[in-house]
Amino acid sequence: MTRGARDDSSVAQAAAPPGRPGGGPRGLPPAPVVTTDGLPDWLDPVVEAVRTVRPTQLSRFLPPEDGRGRQSAVLILFGEGPRGPELLLMERAGSLRSHPGQPSFPGGALDPEDGDPHTTGPLRAALREAEEETGLDPAGVQLFGVLPRLYIPVSEFVVTPVLGWWREPSPVGVVDPAETARVFTVPVADLTDPAHRATAVHPSGHLGPAFTVHDALVWGFTAGVIDRMLHFAGWERPWDRSRRVPLDWRA
Repeated sequence: MTRGARDDSSVAQAAAPPGRPGGGPRGLPPAPVVTTDGLPDWLDPVVEAVRTVRPTQLSRFLPPEDGRGRQSAVLILFGEGPRGPELLLMERAGSLRSHPGQPSFPGGALDPEDGDPHTTGPLRAALREAEEETGLDPAGVQLFGVLPRLYIPVSEFVVTPVLGWWREPSPVGVVDPAETARVFTVPVADLTDPAHRATAVHPSGHLGPAFTVHDALVWGFTAGVIDRMLHFAGWERPWDRSRRVPLDWRA
């Protein structure tokens, strides 16, 4: 049994203008369609969380009211592997100036050809960046939701998290070693396992959620979004918040 179609976000509603399904105004490529039609039942709690969550429930760092910040998008891609639901992650190259060596969702800044950052631009950017960074075939991804825009103060990125279902998986891997160290999937079962959860301690004293999975420490923006998704989807399990993991001074 699968879900019926339901598009609740303003970005989703703008993705396919009336009379122009998936239309690409001003010469842009066709906009990806956002739909919940045909998703597996286990994604139902995530769909509901996307529909109801408020920005302040995701982060205390929200886009500046004066419009500052570089518009960007990330792709939160759910697939289904041998151990059930999983997420696609990548590890940034250690030579990068911004967040070197840090696990993250595929994504990056919007390009002019992506279009309006307040409507369909983040959809195009999330898929484009995922293809450029991991070799993912966007044709196999069904976008089903968009979370409220968030802010990363250290890099001044305004980030739109775009959620997708890996309906038709394609091979993925490192495309450019100068940007990406590795590409990997993490079972949701590992992310919810209390043994893999910790509180990251930044040299500044800031505390945040962290996950120790696949020989990697997932922290920062990515861990914060995963933490909130697990919570609001009802997948979170009790874990020891006193377990601390110190971050490197370069973090």
